[in-house]
Amino acid sequence: MSLVCYLLLLAVAAGCRPCAADVGDFAPCLQFFHSSWPPKGLTGTPICQRFNNQYRFATLYSRPRRSPWFSAYLYTVPQGKRPKASWKFEPQLTYPGADGNMSPFLPGPLDQNVVESQAVKPDYSNSNYSRGHLNPSLHHQTHETRSSTFTLTNVVPQKAGSNDGPWETLEQTVNKTIAAYCLGEAYIVTGIIPYRNNEPWLKNHRVAVPEYIWSAYCCPKYNRSLPEKLKDTFPTFAAIGRNDPNSTEEIVPIDRTAKQQFRGYDVRHMPLETLEMYLKDRFSTVVGVFYEQCTGSQN
Repeated sequence: MSLVCYLLLLAVAAGCRPCAADVGDFAPCLQFFHSSWPPKGLTGTPICQRFNNQYRFATLYSRPRRSPWFSAYLYTVPQGKRPKASWKFEPQLTYPGADGNMSPFLPGPLDQNVVESQAVKPDYSNSNYSRGHLNPSLHHQTHETRSSTFTLTNVVPQKAGSNDGPWETLEQTVNKTIAAYCLGEAYIVTGIIPYRNNEPWLKNHRVAVPEYIWSAYCCPKYNRSLPEKLKDTFPTFAAIGRNDPNSTEEIVPIDRTAKQQFRGYDVRHMPLETLEMYLKDRFSTVVGVFYEQCTGSQN
């Protein structure tokens, strides 16, 4: 018997009713989107990411790519240390009737049905790519929510020069900016931009590698007393980061003075409208990240 089937039987025996809507419908987790409005224009499999019987964030997952198009979440001021990585998978991508809680990878042979339905830990082993969180643990307060971000349905193959360099700096900057000046809810969506062609994959066409990673936040209610350098970062802010040092520079130029290990992994800050322009160009469809471009009131 597979691990997932075993867990499902345990849930039924305990009188728990599996939540079939966790995969395939954003309805249970619309609270993670501004005005309960998921981004428009991208197609995939919605996942309401549930950990320890609580929804933590939302992901639009690509089954063919075995990686997410985007993850969306509510920012909360982080506390404590970064949790130890305990990687998980989504049972309902494998067995639609399974319990909706993400499950940890346990020692022993992998369930082949899980291997076929989504990314697994061996996909990233010796791949020259790190597991890059779209929803980072840094942007959450509780230990449980931070731990929930360690699911392979929330990560993409990301070069260490990006993940440990300019992209990490962006996540830290967003963390400090929102914590200091956002007075209400802060909605964040982080996603990927695929290559136009000749897309690299991990492990013989197992997991698709993105060319760029993007992120945007929406804070409708914020402090008016912004420093001059932050005037253009509210109520919305966006950025695109390079994941390939050999990509052309039309979207994100390369800083030739950067340290060697981070050169070619630059991050470009931009207005939300500019990000959506690049998304439209690459996906060949209009992509809307936030409802009415995150209109709202100030204090």
